[in-house]
Amino acid sequence: MKKISFGSSLLLFLAACIWGVAFVAQSVGMDYMGPCTFNGIRFLIGGTVLLPLVYVRVKKKKNTPEELPPALTLKGGICCGLAICAASLCQQIGIMETTVGKAGFITTLYIIIVPVFGLFLRKKVPGKVWIAAAVAAVGMYMLCINESFSVSRGDAFVFLCAIIFAVHILVIDYFSPKTDGVALSCIQFYTAGIICTVAAFAVETPTWGQFVSGIVPILYAGVMSCGVAYTLQIIGQKNVEPTVASLILSMESVVSVLAGWVILGQELSSKELAGCVLVFAAVILVQYNGRAQKRRNT
Repeated sequence: MKKISFGSSLLLFLAACIWGVAFVAQSVGMDYMGPCTFNGIRFLIGGTVLLPLVYVRVKKKKNTPEELPPALTLKGGICCGLAICAASLCQQIGIMETTVGKAGFITTLYIIIVPVFGLFLRKKVPGKVWIAAAVAAVGMYMLCINESFSVSRGDAFVFLCAIIFAVHILVIDYFSPKTDGVALSCIQFYTAGIICTVAAFAVETPTWGQFVSGIVPILYAGVMSCGVAYTLQIIGQKNVEPTVASLILSMESVVSVLAGWVILGQELSSKELAGCVLVFAAVILVQYNGRAQKRRNT
């Protein structure tokens, strides 16, 4: 079992914070363009932002004996790119046809799906992690659901998004320890960006005016959500179990509600505050479990 590093957990939490705020940018961006156009532009921006850092890291590694296989990095980046492309498109399409509350809860179901998938991959999941996942799911429900729950076409797309995001987490878990995290992230963005851009010209009508009008949400989603947050996820997951990582990353829903409160002036109800407390409790529980496991192995 991987050691759970506080620094790695902090990187994952920072990624969740950036994604939580990015939810506002994604919602506003959809007012100016279609989901394929928005995702295509933001992923290409995310990959481009990382190019200078990739160059510096490659140049630095030439002077060290450690060399990571470039073919594996390319393969991993393409696999991650395919997953993130499919998940993001499903999420954007789903948000257009369902409520924000339902989308937030359904998306974070990946905290339950990851350990279930882990069983098929013969990954041992401690009992406390299952308890933490259940507590987090209840917290997400109290935080996000304010209306009667029913299943629509949009709900189905967002649920499919949650499944694919779970796959994305497991793919990163496989490739990140064996490759350079920044290069892997850069390749995944260009893979997803190219696919979404081709799809945009095939099924939508992207224009320069759309880009200019939505420049602010696009830049935040491209630079911060893609270039920074997804890279933090890949680097952070090097020393964190995928199930634990999914719980920490699920904090994005809590941050999105808090961002709405601070930026948009939306007040939190007592039910939503209780949901925040449960999610924080779940993350603390799973972190305690990791430290206990580490002590038992020493």
